[in-house]
Amino acid sequence: MSALQIIELIAGKNADGEPVVERLQVRVNEDDTCQLVRSPAFLKGLASGDIIKVQPGEGTFELVRRSGNLAVRVFCRGDSAELSDQLTPQLEKLGGELDMETPRLLIYSIHVSCGFTEIEKILNSITDGANSVWYYGNVYDAEDGQTPLNWWQDLLKPE
Repeated sequence: MSALQIIELIAGKNADGEPVVERLQVRVNEDDTCQLVRSPAFLKGLASGDIIKVQPGEGTFELVRRSGNLAVRVFCRGDSAELSDQLTPQLEKLGGELDMETPRLLIYSIHVSCGFTEIEKILNSITDGANSVWYYGNVYDAEDGQTPLNWWQDLLKPE
C-alpha cells in the first residue's frame, strides 16, 4: 500500500492575480503518479480516485486516468450542516461519499454510473439556487465552464 502525502496544486488565480493553491491528499504510486484520496474543492477537472502526474515545482498536473467519479460541490450562504444532514444520506444510498464539509462548502464524490439524472434529482430537490447551489467539478471544460468533457461516454458504454 502506498503512503499518503499532501501535494499542492494551483487551482487558479485570485482577484489580485496571485495563484490559489489547493492542498490535496494523495497516494503516491510506485511510478510516481498520484491517486486523489478525495475530490478537490477548487481544482477543476478532477475527482476522488483520479490518477495524476504532478509536474514538480510547477503546481500543475497531467491527468493519467479517471476513476469514473464525479466531483460535486455544494456552496451554501449559511451553515452547511443542515444541508449535509439532508443530502449526505441520499447520496450515500447511491454509493456517494462526503469528501469534505466546511461551514459553507460540501464536496461529494459519486460514481458516474449512478446516473446524472438520479444525482441531479437529489441535488435539485435539496438545494434552492439562492442560499445553496451545486456544481460538478469535473464535468465541464475548465476554461469555458459549459462544454461537457464527455469522459464518461466510454465508461458507460455497454460491453
